Amino acid sequence: MPRWKKPTKEQVRELRQVLAERARHGALRLPGAVVEIRKSFGMTQEEFAKTLGLTRRQIGEIESGTANPTLETLEKVAKLFGFTVGFVPRTPREDEPKSPLAV
Repeated sequence: MPRWKKPTKEQVRELRQVLAERARHGALRLPGAVVEIRKSFGMTQEEFAKTLGLTRRQIGEIESGTANPTLETLEKVAKLFGFTVGFVPRTPREDEPKSPLAV
């Protein structure tokens, strides 16, 4: 499998801005965000896992959406990119029933 080409500093800066904007609008979901963060650093899953003190399998499961990561793991990923973990309001889809707790 080909290795990702390491992005330039300018590309990383632009990617961070795009990701931050998507996060502000609630349009950034965990699996895709982790893939984009990893790729923005030009890292393989193995390299990314080593940086975070995780296994390649854990990264693969997070990226595929099959993992149930701990808060500690989420904080490690978020910190690497300058994000924090928190609640983000979401806009329900039209086909989704409204929550009885919605205001």
